[in-house]
Amino acid sequence: MIEKLRKKISLIVFFAISLPLFLIIILYLTSYYNNTIRINTQFIDRFFEKPKDDPKGKIEEQEKNREEQEKDLEEKKNERMEFISMDGIYSISIKNYEIISTSENTNDKIKELAIKVYKNKKEAGIVGDYIYKKRIHDFEKDTSIILVESKSEINKIKLVAIVTILIFGVGLILILILSKKIAILIVKPVEDTFQKQIDFISDASHELKTPLAVISANADVLEGEIGKNKWLSYIQKETDNMGKLIGELLLLTKIENIDKLRKPEKFNMSSHIELTTSSFESMAFEKKVKIENKIEKDIITEKFNREDITHILSTLLDNAIKHTEEKKKVIVEFYKNKDKLIIKVKNKGEEIPISERDKIFDRFYRIDKSRNRNEKRYGLGLSIAKATVLKNNGSISVDYQEGYTIFTVELPG
Repeated sequence: MIEKLRKKISLIVFFAISLPLFLIIILYLTSYYNNTIRINTQFIDRFFEKPKDDPKGKIEEQEKNREEQEKDLEEKKNERMEFISMDGIYSISIKNYEIISTSENTNDKIKELAIKVYKNKKEAGIVGDYIYKKRIHDFEKDTSIILVESKSEINKIKLVAIVTILIFGVGLILILILSKKIAILIVKPVEDTFQKQIDFISDASHELKTPLAVISANADVLEGEIGKNKWLSYIQKETDNMGKLIGELLLLTKIENIDKLRKPEKFNMSSHIELTTSSFESMAFEKKVKIENKIEKDIITEKFNREDITHILSTLLDNAIKHTEEKKKVIVEFYKNKDKLIIKVKNKGEEIPISERDKIFDRFYRIDKSRNRNEKRYGLGLSIAKATVLKNNGSISVDYQEGYTIFTVELPG
């Protein structure tokens, strides 16, 4: 339990620190990229010329004279595409995915990159070893694209990204180490208190064993000398019950104080559950209750220990039989569902209130305190069963359907 708490706190601290750092890294890289693109595309703007004529007026003029319009458009296009021919700078004009004009130094590779940029929705960015900028001319419905060779700048962006990612990776390792240290410090007081509680229960239980043994032995001697006596029988009965309670307390502290249960072994879980169930037939017969099995055959497992399964099932069966009405039945189901092994114990009886269902697995909790006290039930059985299930990475729950109280145990298959 303490180990799980420590891991949860460690993860919470890790993500609480690493997520803001991750967002800062993303914002930094995005900002650096955008600034680099902006700085390197500022001088490209001078290659673009805005139309001086009012489009609306021009259109009206075009309507009057189509031949003059086409001639004027061609002149505008030529003016816009008059670039200074220099190495590393390329201009391409594209319309409807077709290249309609280029600068003199444009090759096939540049044309392919230009088509790629044309399909891209971004106005500026990086393609290959080039930084580009494009502008759509609404007047002629074409797109002008300028590609500037900027291999050094692009490599610089990549270098900054790699270094930043490496620093972030190292930071994550340091944060992980720090989060574990913080988790240990936070959990330490809880761990000390929990350990003191376990030590107290264990020591007190062992200390009580000796006087109980003496009382029980003396009661037996007195019974031999004076014969059976109701007062002596009370003493013997109560010492037996106290011995049972001490045994349950020791078992509970033992289960919760270890990180691993008994060594797993390979066995036929179906046969073992069937055998364990049959051992309760005499108890069921005395209570005038019938046990019905619905066990899937030949389910083999290597993940659990026989004694753990026996203890879990025995606790649920004991609880079910004692709370089943006379001449009713207890149903034991066992089957495999995908990657889960399911154990269900159903009994016909009074419904457990919804508000009480989670509480019945708590230590010393009893729904009907007077009845459980008379039966010498101390509310530890289900708590111990739950601890055993959790140690085996499983879960346990209780429900009520069609007049049956149903305890369900799910274990990893």
